[in-house]
Amino acid sequence: MRYLRFLLCVGALAPILSFAQNLETVSGTITQNTTWTANTTWLLEGKVYVKNGAILTIQPGTVVKGDKASKGTLIITRGAKIIADGLPTKPVVFTSNETNPAPGDWGGVVVLGYAPTNTSANGMTCLGVAEGNINNAANDARFGSGDQPGGCGRTDDNSGVLRYVRIEYGGISYQLNNETNGLTLAGVGSGTTVDYVQVSHSGDDGFEFFGGTVNCKHLVSYGNKDDDFDFDLGYQGHVQFALGVRNPDLSDVSGSNGLEVDNDNSGTPYTPKTRPTLSNFTLIGPTGVMDDNFRRAAHLRRNAEPALFNSLFIGNFPVGLCLDGVGTIANAQTNLLEIKNTYLADAPELLKSTEPTFNINQWFGTQLWENETMSNSQSLALQAPFNVADPNAQPLSSSVLNNSASFTAVRANVPFFEKISWLGAFNTTDDWTCGWAKFEELNTNCTMTVGEEAPIALHQEVALTPNVTTSTVMLSVNLLQKAECTVEVFHLNGQSVGVLLQETAGTGIFERPLSVAHLSAGMYTVSIRLGNEVFTRKLVKM
Repeated sequence: MRYLRFLLCVGALAPILSFAQNLETVSGTITQNTTWTANTTWLLEGKVYVKNGAILTIQPGTVVKGDKASKGTLIITRGAKIIADGLPTKPVVFTSNETNPAPGDWGGVVVLGYAPTNTSANGMTCLGVAEGNINNAANDARFGSGDQPGGCGRTDDNSGVLRYVRIEYGGISYQLNNETNGLTLAGVGSGTTVDYVQVSHSGDDGFEFFGGTVNCKHLVSYGNKDDDFDFDLGYQGHVQFALGVRNPDLSDVSGSNGLEVDNDNSGTPYTPKTRPTLSNFTLIGPTGVMDDNFRRAAHLRRNAEPALFNSLFIGNFPVGLCLDGVGTIANAQTNLLEIKNTYLADAPELLKSTEPTFNINQWFGTQLWENETMSNSQSLALQAPFNVADPNAQPLSSSVLNNSASFTAVRANVPFFEKISWLGAFNTTDDWTCGWAKFEELNTNCTMTVGEEAPIALHQEVALTPNVTTSTVMLSVNLLQKAECTVEVFHLNGQSVGVLLQETAGTGIFERPLSVAHLSAGMYTVSIRLGNEVFTRKLVKM
């Protein structure tokens, strides 16, 4: 059973609410503070720019769709902000407007900021222009601050909040090295919040960072076409807790990697160097019969200086870890590039170097670094990592991963990183994707614990039967202590349909019939809160 601590805010007892979804098309520019509400579906037509310091607020549970024909794209320009601050039960969802969506249906989400980058544009250093044919006559695709008073020093720039957000079917590859991604973060500063964000079915990369200093936690890259996580052009932030899951039938002609890191396209020593510090990544590569364009679980190249700690790379990428180029290998030899407490498994060639004089096996196996390679990941005792439809990368209680982490390295021993004991993105009891992330379906086969109180003592697991019905379901549980009970129903996109029940449940057997006759036919998530625990169940209304 999977668990996640989170706060579920439940209001007073209320009648069932049925939301009639309006559709509103958005195009052109947004230049004033604007709110997109959850009772409307918002359709992006063409390139939509938020600019002139405007703040776009998107309510929890809101659905935003991208138009395929016009390549709908949301672009947050420098100085503007996006506040997409969802909830665990009400994520903000960006998705395709197509009836049968596919990777690359629309342009994805692009956030541009004033934080440093090592590239240049129009003869000005610390200034870039985002890829993907999104620039215009007003240069609204610029990032960095080389053209601004004060130059290149805005490391704490704030582009807003992305929290509990899903981005699906975005990312358009116009041509090689000219693409939008599911989520593009270019010159985004450390004042920005990026936490609990999933990118799925992107036509290019899941997440790509062009320069900037933004720090991120709890990222999910699922079934994307090119790279899961790509860092370029002087990115110097921190990322902790990241999951990547590959679809073996989907890869990109450019060569698909789990992790890709470059200083710049030419491998120059330009500064700031691309220097991400990453911890607790779990990247799950393809298995079985797979596309021919998969390349490496981790490709570190072009003079980059990444640090990777407490992470796990499994699956049948042809190569596990590749150190590519003279500059990158020199960085490894001088400890500017670090990998510690990291496991590689399954790849036919686990370690590869482009420089024959560099012994990558000896380097990776340095004893004090506590890295491990293994031919098969089964010995790591993960629950179901290769179930692409419903992956579970949590370790079993017997797994060696549970007590293998270390944060003693200088780059890991900073306040941003939670100093946890486990290696990889998850421990045995905390599936932080629960309730908001979506794989083949919304991840609801899990239990979530909230608050600091002791959990409710149960004789049996909470039951909601039948889970396919036309009119009524029965809630049943046997409690050893009384608890406040609230039952709320949600659409699969995270929008609340309403509260079915709110009362105090006494000790012993507690049963209540709940009418769902008024719901439209379809699939729903039912959230059952008992004290400080939340149980989720699927419900199909016929």
